[in-house]
Parts: sequence; structure tokens; C-alpha cells
Amino acid sequence: MRTTLYKKLDHLFIERHSPRSFMSTPVPEEDLKTIFEAARWAPSCYNEQPWFYVYAQGNARQKFKEVLVEFNWQWASKAPVLMIVFASKPFKQNGKPNRWAGFDVGSSSMSLAFQAEKLGYVTHAMGGFDEAQALRVAGLDPEQYEAMAVIALGKEGNVKDLPPELQAKEVLTERKDLEDMILEIV
Repeated sequence: MRTTLYKKLDHLFIERHSPRSFMSTPVPEEDLKTIFEAARWAPSCYNEQPWFYVYAQGNARQKFKEVLVEFNWQWASKAPVLMIVFASKPFKQNGKPNRWAGFDVGSSSMSLAFQAEKLGYVTHAMGGFDEAQALRVAGLDPEQYEAMAVIALGKEGNVKDLPPELQAKEVLTERKDLEDMILEIV
């Protein structure tokens, strides 16, 4: 059910979606850097900026085959850019665990997704991946970093190019009612 607030909501929040169909068209370097720049400006605890993006284009995307589960690889391999977003586990300032790093990486990744959408691209974040392989491919220390998601980026493709079982999953989903996700304490 849509509320009256829905009419005031910026279209970017409603129109952003996570398709599985991608065109193979490369993302120009300037657009890619702009998308990463948006991620850079996300808020973070103590301005720690614990996110770290490792990405591949062209033939280098093949290195992600061992990172993604087979289901995700079958469609994500078509995206011109694949990236893994990592969270730095300790605070740089004191070496203590940063329990807010995942929240901050989520903010950064949402900034990335919105900027991509503003430039005419789509993203699809995935949790179906092997974290140990992600760390190995990126060459990162598992004591220092945690792999949070793999993200496909590119121009949206034609859903009819997907296998029939994936086409069936390409429906825009509704959201919970607002009343089901908020509680005011009075």
C-alpha cells in the first residue's frame, strides 16, 4: 500500500532496482570514477571510511568466477564491471574493532548505487559469494578486512536475454508497509 508520503519521495528511491540483466557495454572511466567518488563521500563513524572496493572490467572479471556462487555467476558475468566491497575491521586510529564498519559500508554502497542510477546505470549487490575467495582475489588480509558484498554494475539489459527461470525473478518487489518497520516511543 502506498502512502501520501510516496508522492513526496524522490523518484530515485523508488525507481532504483537490482536487475540481473546487463548489457556488455563498458562503463567509461569518467563515469566509473564518478560512481566511486559518490561512494567516497558517504558518512561513517569517526569519518573512518572503512570501505574498500576492488573491481574488475573486461577479461579480468573472470577472476570473480571463483568468488561468486554459480547461480550469481551465470548472470553477473555479463555485467561490464564487477566489484567486491570490503569493510576494514579495526579502526585505523586505535586498532580497536569497528563494529559500525558494516553499517558504514552499506551507506557507501547505497551512495554508489544511487550515483550509478543517476548516470543511467544499474547495480545488483550479491551476498552469494565465497568470502575466503574474495579476500584471496583481492589480496587482502582476513584479519584486517571482511568481504561484505559483490556488486555488478552496468547498463540494464533486456530481461528476455536471461534464462526463463531468471526472467521469472525479474519483478519489481513491493516494500513493507511503513507501519511494519517503524515504532515511535512516546
